[in-house]
Amino acid sequence: MPVDEASCSGQTVCVTGAGGFIASWIVKLLLEKGYTVKGTARNPDDPKNSHLKELEGAKERLQLCKADLLDYEGLKEAISGCQGVFHTASPVTDDPEEMVEPAVRGTTNVIIAAAETGVRRVVFTSSIGAVYMDPNRSPDVVVDESCWSDLEFCKNTKNWYCYGKAVAEQAAWDVAKEKGVDLVVVNPVLVLGPLLQSTINASIIHILKYLNGSAKTYANSVQAYVHVRDVALSHILVYETPSASGRYLCAESVLHRGEVVEILAKFFPEYPIPTKCSDEVRPRAKPYKFSNQKLRELGLEFTPVKQCLYDTVKSLQEKGHLPVPNHNDEPVRIQS
Repeated sequence: MPVDEASCSGQTVCVTGAGGFIASWIVKLLLEKGYTVKGTARNPDDPKNSHLKELEGAKERLQLCKADLLDYEGLKEAISGCQGVFHTASPVTDDPEEMVEPAVRGTTNVIIAAAETGVRRVVFTSSIGAVYMDPNRSPDVVVDESCWSDLEFCKNTKNWYCYGKAVAEQAAWDVAKEKGVDLVVVNPVLVLGPLLQSTINASIIHILKYLNGSAKTYANSVQAYVHVRDVALSHILVYETPSASGRYLCAESVLHRGEVVEILAKFFPEYPIPTKCSDEVRPRAKPYKFSNQKLRELGLEFTPVKQCLYDTVKSLQEKGHLPVPNHNDEPVRIQS
């Protein structure tokens, strides 16, 4: 079992897919806490991983290892000598062939390699996609760690992302049990916040489309959101807490798309943010209820969703993905 936080800082840990949105933040926070990090990447020298080398502490304590999720030997070599593994790497696609098999095989490879090299604990990044896709759940039921997505429903609606996440997480639990690996899972909802990497990931496109004019209307649907720093912190919290076990739902709040565009328009009125719903016939979709109590009990204080949205847009401006308005840019105090 992992020891307490005070003695964690000298540890060596592995982060798979280190250049990704969530993974980059995990690497950043681990380095800040004094960990030595071995990060896997398909191509460590790819410019899209260069931001990792600029993180504080990276020169001394970050090693990027060439490893693909389907390359067992490469993974084993990267994980060798580590006390812990943060398995965040996963394909994000709606193509079942590109999503499902690599997600399952990659996860299985990581856990078997962890077992073979004597890793203390594996923290696996799953998703709300493995949790809430269930047409038979009553709107009054609180979505929590006991909920699982209905695989047949995911298949029938061709939601391969949620299907892939659910079967990969199930495989993780099965293999961990078989191999005696101490596994803890974090299930984040849609992740927003500042980008460390130069490329735009799928969850950020969700917000960018409302700012750059590509979305003329917003959908009659709801979404749960969480700040990327909180997601990274939750991974480290569950790694460092000996008693942590099972799944941890990582969500701050559920908003209707109409509320998202209202918040964006209030902070950033200069952008062509849509004001019309694409579906004005059916009643407005209601937010689902969820519990994030398990993470709050570990001491995580969630960043308010308004701050998540604000930080996302400021980051898009700073990274050159959005034009910056000319007016005097005073920092905004955000009321939660």
